[in-house]
Amino acid sequence: MTEIRKIKTVFKSQPTMEGAGVRLKRVFGHRETEMMDPFLLLDHFGSDNPDDYLKGFPWHPHRGIETITYLIEGSVEHEDSMGNKGLIGSGDVQWMTAGSGIVHQEMPGRVDGMPRLLGFQLWANLPSSNKMMHPRYQDIKDSQIPTVETESGAKVRIICGKIDGTCGPVSEIVTDPEYMDVTVPQGKEFTHSVKKGHTVFAYVFGGHGYFDANSERLVESDHLVVFEDGEQIIAKAGEQHLRFLLVSGMPIGETIAWYGSIVMNSKEELETAFQEYREGTFIKHD
Repeated sequence: MTEIRKIKTVFKSQPTMEGAGVRLKRVFGHRETEMMDPFLLLDHFGSDNPDDYLKGFPWHPHRGIETITYLIEGSVEHEDSMGNKGLIGSGDVQWMTAGSGIVHQEMPGRVDGMPRLLGFQLWANLPSSNKMMHPRYQDIKDSQIPTVETESGAKVRIICGKIDGTCGPVSEIVTDPEYMDVTVPQGKEFTHSVKKGHTVFAYVFGGHGYFDANSERLVESDHLVVFEDGEQIIAKAGEQHLRFLLVSGMPIGETIAWYGSIVMNSKEELETAFQEYREGTFIKHD
């Protein structure tokens, strides 16, 4: 019999400010690292007011992690120390593996005069054996992300992972993740098999719904559901539609030394990273 995952905990995202003055919602971060392994942080940015986001995220370093930017509406220009430049547009994903080190900036902008910005940035840890790997990008355009419709009418954008033989475009990630954008119509249900032992969470950002077999607890928008272990998750929309991110990954189980945008395994490694940044020797691969 399939073991359906129960809800471990539910909590609400909290308003905060990051970068040069970007207002966003912090879904989880430093305090939840043990529970969320291999994931470190999830930020939800969404505003109709350009003053909330246009100051952006000026030049800053990353080492030892991956940053996953999923933009639903708006645009973000990115540029890095290796000479890469580009634009993340509505529906696009950038899966950046910082590895041994990247210095970059991310600056939101207006699109065709429309002020709306809506999206997410997820940070995923790298195991010690991969922390100093060569940096890389997987830049995925909206048109490259498949959408499947289940028998119940749920629509799923598959960024990473698989449903009924349809695979997302992001591949070769060491923590074996899944990342999906799921919309369930009013009163309908969505089920999905997940790997036992993996960390699995759902973040609701539209409508509301239920994430347990008995449909007892209504989860509102801007709330995170963290699941206990098992083989399958169930999501059911209530009197509204339900839209959520569904993310899973293999825990790393290593010591974390984290300060700012650099995550290593020891205090000494962290100090070395910041010393190299100050001395101009941070970038290891051109």
